[in-house]
Amino acid sequence: MKKIVLIVMIISFSGCCFETPTEFTEASLTEEFVTLTDEEIAIGEILSKYQGKKVLIDVWASWCKDCIVRLPKLKEFQRENPEIVYLFLSLDKSTRSWKSAIDRLGIKGEHFFMQAGKKGTFGKFLDLWWIPRYVVLDENGKITLYKATKITDKNIVQALKK
Repeated sequence: MKKIVLIVMIISFSGCCFETPTEFTEASLTEEFVTLTDEEIAIGEILSKYQGKKVLIDVWASWCKDCIVRLPKLKEFQRENPEIVYLFLSLDKSTRSWKSAIDRLGIKGEHFFMQAGKKGTFGKFLDLWWIPRYVVLDENGKITLYKATKITDKNIVQALKK
């Protein structure tokens, strides 16, 4: 009997934990990010600029080996999908290292620094535990893919085709 109760509890708990959001929370959208010109802007305002376009969000950092190693595949993906907005959100330790890496690595797209990092409301909303992390938004700003860690993930292409 104890085993059955335990199994039911695990299944119930798992069901609530694996729900993937289709919209950002109001709190997550108010978090302030830093632009390349050192201005602060709410992530909600950033996202509203891209209404009507599909967006691929890439959460990354210059110190992240997986992020750097996978960059050639990302650049190839960009060449194959030029109509997509590429929004890079950095978890670097400083804006200096973030800006330097963008130039050094030749990363093309829209760039913002997550000054609150993964502990901010946006980072918590994404449940950041690994980077790179990819999120896909449709033309209405709805989340069509909440979690991918490789640009080669077939779910990214499927989410962009929706």
